[in-house]
Amino acid sequence: MKVLCFGSLNIDYVYDVPHFVQGGETLASRSLHAYTGGKGLNQSVALARAGLEVYHAGAIGPDGEFLLELLREAGVNTDHVERLTDVRTGHAIIQKNEKGDNCILLYGGANRSITRQQIDRTLAGFSGGDALVLQNEISELPYLVERAKAAGMLIALNPSPMDDTLPPLLSSIDYLLLNEIEAAQLLHLETPGDPEEMTKCLLARIPKASVILTVGPKGSFYAEEGVLMRQSAVPVQAVDTTAAGDTYTGFYLGGVFNGRDPSWAMRFASVAAAIAVTRPGAAPSIPSREEVLAKMKEMEE
Repeated sequence: MKVLCFGSLNIDYVYDVPHFVQGGETLASRSLHAYTGGKGLNQSVALARAGLEVYHAGAIGPDGEFLLELLREAGVNTDHVERLTDVRTGHAIIQKNEKGDNCILLYGGANRSITRQQIDRTLAGFSGGDALVLQNEISELPYLVERAKAAGMLIALNPSPMDDTLPPLLSSIDYLLLNEIEAAQLLHLETPGDPEEMTKCLLARIPKASVILTVGPKGSFYAEEGVLMRQSAVPVQAVDTTAAGDTYTGFYLGGVFNGRDPSWAMRFASVAAAIAVTRPGAAPSIPSREEVLAKMKEMEE
């Protein structure tokens, strides 16, 4: 199986702050770090480090070449990334507080310059039985889902950031991976409800799919027709939660796409995410498959 992650490539500017900036407030940052990032890039790295054959498709500007270097170092094929000269690479402004939590402001840049022509060129190299992994940080997502479905590809969606373009796509999705905020938005809830009930409600909307809901320290939930499971989170002292969800997504899919059952894949993903949050940065924090397997073995002894 080939796995195509068609997604964002960002430069992450991370500001360490005592608290998140409020409206009308000017706040001095304690430090600034620049990292590779973007949910697409992060998930490609996680998928590759989880042991899959991964191809990344997307776009960068003249300032983004170093993002491709990191992908290649992780074992990701970057032949389907287009280099644009008239737009800057996407970037994110990330505030990280003393607890390790974050809030993120995105600038789409080259990520919002994906064309139908690029999609058609890319999908020509994939076929039924291959998988497509998506987020919501690039343009032309509905067309991409339509063409991939017609080609017989499995489609996994992480609906982040959430907007009104996503609900119509759900009937074409095979794997829906999301957090409790995104779940509440999809279900039109003002605040997240009971995670088990939200998982059931999401499955009722897309009964032919697998739904994986992550709820931070409360663990994660899995549902498919006739099945509901919970996986506890691995307790750690978080340093930076920036790539936790992307790590979980990549390693969960790394498990199931390599033939493991969902229960094993949830443990695999939970341990990987726990390791990632103990390190600063997004993609640089994602562990290797060997490191995660060693930690799982240690926990079983």
